[in-house]
Amino acid sequence: MMNGKNRLQWAEEEVSEVKGIMMDNLKKADERAGKLEDLEDRAEDMLAKSKSFEKTTQKVKQKKRWENMRTKMVLVGVGVAALLIVIGIIIYYIVRSTNGGE
Repeated sequence: MMNGKNRLQWAEEEVSEVKGIMMDNLKKADERAGKLEDLEDRAEDMLAKSKSFEKTTQKVKQKKRWENMRTKMVLVGVGVAALLIVIGIIIYYIVRSTNGGE
């Protein structure tokens, strides 16, 4: 009978050990599920932020394009004005020299 009790006790210990391992595994699986949910939430948040960032970059790109165009137009205007002044001075001296240098 003693041998049967020892076997029963051994089996109970084995079952208890397996139960402990299974509970640990279940706990770890629950933790991983929670971490996966957190990762999914973070991924969705990053996707939303990236779409917002893309819109912002498009706006900034368009704004910079207009600023560059405006700068080019100002430079062209200044160049044209300088050219007109030079042409005006040349015409003035040509007219003055043809009138006898008065």
